[in-house]
Amino acid sequence: MQTSFANLPPLARTAVPETSSTFAPDRVLWEEALPGGCHWSGILRRGNTLRLTDLSGSANVAALFFNQEEKTERYNMPDTLKAQHTAFLTKGHVCYSDMGRVLCSIPEDACGWHDTFCGVLDAEGVRKKYGEARYQAHRNGMFRSGQDGLLVELNKWGLGRRDVGANVNFFSKVTADAQGKLQFDTRHRQPGQQVDLRFEMNVLVVLSAAPHPLDPAPNYAPGAVKLTAWRSGTAGVSDVCRLSCPENGRGFINTERWFL
Repeated sequence: MQTSFANLPPLARTAVPETSSTFAPDRVLWEEALPGGCHWSGILRRGNTLRLTDLSGSANVAALFFNQEEKTERYNMPDTLKAQHTAFLTKGHVCYSDMGRVLCSIPEDACGWHDTFCGVLDAEGVRKKYGEARYQAHRNGMFRSGQDGLLVELNKWGLGRRDVGANVNFFSKVTADAQGKLQFDTRHRQPGQQVDLRFEMNVLVVLSAAPHPLDPAPNYAPGAVKLTAWRSGTAGVSDVCRLSCPENGRGFINTERWFL
């Protein structure tokens, strides 16, 4: 991941009363910026929350999730959508693994819709849509594809191309029109929107901040994202994600048994 953040807004921790959507400064573990087009990966432990903040209102964050202890267990898009009777993710939803366990949950979300089925662009898709800007000539201004970003991070953990499955695209809304054609909603994203990912397992998180495949913007200009991790605890008995549907209640029980 490139780490030149000179043009990004300063990152500040604000002392605010702790509620379901805010956190005490002494619980913050770390905070950093992910520039548009770049990529990141790391381990989020059970009981920690990662907040994604769209700094400019033009971000897309492609995400993959793996059980850190057994990486053959990973985010399963079909089970996640089927169990919760939804086509997108927002507050109250969870991300299921292919073992029926809850990798992470979404207790707070200011965005309201996160795409689950459009995937990422590969290098050829970026060239066709935006042209070519290679590192040798453009350095940090190069055009990175979402797929390449995920692959770079996966390789750091002994994973590879075969491990690129269906991902979540945070901050992007895609709907279908009357003819079934997918439409990217450009009005959906706003500066400062946040989504909280609370981890119910020890999870390897892989992120790429490259443009969404259906983003109609004519130029390659993906927005930057702020990442903030803090100690939050796991979902309680009255948590919105646990109670949003019966299947989620069973999913949390299945997850908790893993740690007995």
